[in-house]
Amino acid sequence: MHIDKDLVAASATPLVLGILADGESYGYAIVKRVNELSGGRMQWTDGMLYPLLHRLERLGYVEASWGTSEAGRRRKHYAITQAGRETLADRQQQWSVVADALKQVWQDVQRPPTVAEGWA
Repeated sequence: MHIDKDLVAASATPLVLGILADGESYGYAIVKRVNELSGGRMQWTDGMLYPLLHRLERLGYVEASWGTSEAGRRRKHYAITQAGRETLADRQQQWSVVADALKQVWQDVQRPPTVAEGWA
């Protein structure tokens, strides 16, 4: 299944902030987690993730620090800030409204029309 670019872009910030709310992480692990959460249907790339992480850092929603992996490789780790947690809570409320509206619309679309609505 193809996920439209607009949906990927709209969901990217809450997805990353939600992942980081569980604990600090690094780029590859975030990409892998998005893949897991979507059942493999969302395949993010470095070229999509890192500009987002840099923007979130500029906005003060995440902070980055250098660390070392178990293999001794340097990695940049990202952690959510208090401003990021507040933004995540706000985005959760917004997405709940959108999801509820979509659910209602889709239920109406799937419901067969009645005679009173002009369909016999």
